[in-house]
Amino acid sequence: MADLKQPYSAAQAAAADPAGAIREAVCIDTSRVYDSCADKDCLSDLRVLFTTNAQAVINEATSIRCHGSEILNAFIDVEEVPFNRGFYTVDITFFFRVTFDVFTQPLTPPTQVSGLCTFSKKCILYGSDGNVKVFSSKYRADESDDQLFRTSTNPRAKVQAVDPVCLDARLCDACNCCAPCCCNIPRCICNCFDGEFGTGAERQAVLVTLGLFSIIQLERDVQMLIPAYDFCMPEKECSCDTDDPCDIFKKIEFPVDEFFPPKSGQNGNGSCCCGQ
Repeated sequence: MADLKQPYSAAQAAAADPAGAIREAVCIDTSRVYDSCADKDCLSDLRVLFTTNAQAVINEATSIRCHGSEILNAFIDVEEVPFNRGFYTVDITFFFRVTFDVFTQPLTPPTQVSGLCTFSKKCILYGSDGNVKVFSSKYRADESDDQLFRTSTNPRAKVQAVDPVCLDARLCDACNCCAPCCCNIPRCICNCFDGEFGTGAERQAVLVTLGLFSIIQLERDVQMLIPAYDFCMPEKECSCDTDDPCDIFKKIEFPVDEFFPPKSGQNGNGSCCCGQ
């Protein structure tokens, strides 16, 4: 890796490539990941909050089954760690919507209801130092070229996560479960549900266990010198001929896997992750 403190010319970049395909060294402004971590969290017995109408169904439930779960949003806060220069705490609060099949009477189809549960986690990552004040302008057509507000020197946190796996769901007496707090739910999260969240009329509660995979990283805007080979000119022609739908259908490959599901080991490396 080249020393960024020393000037790096296009001739040096070309000399570093034995094929001589590098045309020049280009300075770009991009985001660099300084630190990252990956987590596999098992979130046991999360209390699920329901709206008034959904809670009325839960109160009459005899059994429940988890139908699915999704991440609605994640609130992220980055703060500098005192006396540990260059390190930052990343506080993340996940908001999940969990859907249940609720059975209230024997031999009757279930009623589907959705509820909200939250999970907060914290990690410490290295984000380097930055004491500069960043100012930039953004041009807008037919408007004045106003100066934008200066940005913070703290690194940006990015969280990547897939929708959690619902591992378990069970009913319990509302008096034996921790009482939820409905006063701190952001309005943007409440708008994802029909009705208002409230407490006081719960006879039964729902506890759910979720499996969550996530990647957390800290990044900063930096100027980096990279080798440039050439401009990327698209080689594929734009196809706009859609007059005959049958011709388009003929180009679609036959879905063999839909008719003949592959055997175990043909999708991926064939390794088994089950317990022996």
